[in-house]
Amino acid sequence: MLALTLTADLSGVTDLRPDDSSENNFWYTFKVQCTSCREVHPNWVGISRFENNEISGSKGEANFREHSANIKNAPIAYQQASPPTRQKIIEIDCRGLEFIDFKPEGEWLATGIDSGSQFTTVDLQEGEWFDYDEKVGEEVSIKDLKWEIRRS
Repeated sequence: MLALTLTADLSGVTDLRPDDSSENNFWYTFKVQCTSCREVHPNWVGISRFENNEISGSKGEANFREHSANIKNAPIAYQQASPPTRQKIIEIDCRGLEFIDFKPEGEWLATGIDSGSQFTTVDLQEGEWFDYDEKVGEEVSIKDLKWEIRRS
């Protein structure tokens, strides 16, 4: 079992999470490595918790087709903390491969701490995000993102 964790500096926002629902599938993008030959897949690989594929030679299903990988539950929202703390976002049960790097593609959501404003198009691909919360008249930001894949 692996966990994708995040440590980030959130200012004015909290509840950072991928926009991941059955109506809007979020694709978690990883670099993967085979556990038997240690070869790293040359391309980034996407995995969605709503797409299931049959595993050849098995009675089970997986979210990732080439080996057995399943995202266990809905993502956990990252809560603003001072100082920033490492928090688990998702848990992945995988066999035959290791996730070795994560790329935060796709849309993320966040909530204004004091205003409750909903930020629905948070783009983390550049490693930081800035916006303005109209309800409180202040800039909000997400900076210093550090993604880790750890054994859970």
